[in-house]
Amino acid sequence: MSKKNKKETIIEEEVTTAQTQAETTPEQEEIKEELSLEDQLNLELQQEKDKFLRLFAEFENYKKRTSRERVELFQTASKDVMVSMLPVLDDFERALLHIEDDKEAEELRKGVLLIYNKLLQSLEQKGLAKIDVRKGDVFNADHHEAITQIPAPSEDLKGKIIDVIEKGYKLGETVIRFPKVVIGQ
Repeated sequence: MSKKNKKETIIEEEVTTAQTQAETTPEQEEIKEELSLEDQLNLELQQEKDKFLRLFAEFENYKKRTSRERVELFQTASKDVMVSMLPVLDDFERALLHIEDDKEAEELRKGVLLIYNKLLQSLEQKGLAKIDVRKGDVFNADHHEAITQIPAPSEDLKGKIIDVIEKGYKLGETVIRFPKVVIGQ
């Protein structure tokens, strides 16, 4: 079911609810017959006011919900592009690590570093942010993805992060890739 169909279904349900609430029951009809004409008109006016207030409140809730959904959509509209660019960032970081070892490729390293920084800066302007994870941090399954466990080199590293395999990233407040880590056992 598409988003448009879901929204249409929700609107139809809200209208049906409002119509059901507006219908009079047999007891209300009996009460109307016993009342004077003025009292009947006042009762009908009160029912119409109640119906109007309910519809108005439902419409306000609908407006708030759709505006909130629109803001979320704009914030995460570029999510697919960002996710597809993350492997490119990883490759740049790996290339920079290997080029640093080669002293003869200083100019190549500068060029790759320039391109990497420009790409990273462009993605950060669009809302991409690194999730800061360091060796020695406490492992949290809600914020990290454990790739494997190895025996901890020391007692103080048990249950903590030993190595970061892949960096994690957020787009706005949404995590688009959890950091992949190795933890001590």
